Amino acid sequence: MLPSPDPIEAVSQRLDTFVGSQTLSAKAMGDEAERFTAVAADALRGGKRLRARFCLTGWRAVAEAGGRPAASAPEGVIAAAAALEVFHAAALVHDDLIDNSDTRRGRPATHRALEAVHRESHWHGDAGAFGRSSAILLGDLLVAWSDDLLEEGLVTRPQATASAARAEYARMRRDVTVGQFLDIAEESAFVTQPDDEHAERALRVASLKSARYSIQQPLLIGAALADADDAQHEALSAFGHPVGMAFQLRDDVLGVFGDAAVTGKPSGDDLREGKRTVLVAFAREALPASSRRVFDELIGDPTLDDAQIASLQSTIVDTGALGRVEELIVDYARTADRALSGARLGDEARGELRDLARAATTRSA
Repeated sequence: MLPSPDPIEAVSQRLDTFVGSQTLSAKAMGDEAERFTAVAADALRGGKRLRARFCLTGWRAVAEAGGRPAASAPEGVIAAAAALEVFHAAALVHDDLIDNSDTRRGRPATHRALEAVHRESHWHGDAGAFGRSSAILLGDLLVAWSDDLLEEGLVTRPQATASAARAEYARMRRDVTVGQFLDIAEESAFVTQPDDEHAERALRVASLKSARYSIQQPLLIGAALADADDAQHEALSAFGHPVGMAFQLRDDVLGVFGDAAVTGKPSGDDLREGKRTVLVAFAREALPASSRRVFDELIGDPTLDDAQIASLQSTIVDTGALGRVEELIVDYARTADRALSGARLGDEARGELRDLARAATTRSA
């Protein structure tokens, strides 16, 4: 099959080719391995390909500025963009397991899908424990796949270019792993921290867990593959981080107020999971001590019913927390836009970056 001229379609084709080769390899390992690989392939279906889009546009922004034709990205760039999507799938598998989420993109979360495999196969033992244990390994497999796919693409790149891209990719993996730990740690550690520091701590989590790995690092990986100079790297970094922060804050809003039919997850799920987001921190700041204690007792209760979720949502609105977060999103978006002004980047790609930023920060899913 010839590569598609549409870059995102080309990424999807590259993923299909890679997963096809992995599926063939798994067949030689037995039926269980083949089924395990099939669930891994399912974890890659759907999504907006956001990280791939930012990676490809980061490459184009630098390539166009250097006078190079950027109509279609080289295979190595497509492979790197595809590798980012595999890594994202791995992060979602582990995230759903940590949060004990039942659904993802309107389908069963991976640990639930593996639990179903156990039941349908009439295997011995606890299906739920099997699903959780297997999901850890499946997420690890996807991380390995992402590394394999990245390296396949870097084979054709000059050594210095490959080293720069590899370093950005490694930084992304480290940051998001630490960020994920800080996210779950904050659900317990918040009780020992001063109330007026909760928002700043939540922003730290947003930066490490999401902003860098969702937007900033994909941009910089693409830019590295186009041999960005220091000024271009700095401009894209200064653009990508605030867009990533706005992206995560929008995600926090959707996690509390999103329409389940659009997001694919129950409304208020972040409240049941006990996420200590900026929304929660801002609401707590505005509550008197007695109300704050009740608020804290409810946040993180997996048995919250619809009426309790509605009550918490009203509290977040009435305290002004939602309005403050919306203002932060606008401020981050403005900061990002200013970072592009005067930067030596391709004009067409610059416009695409602004479009991507708007889509990431004003989305409903």
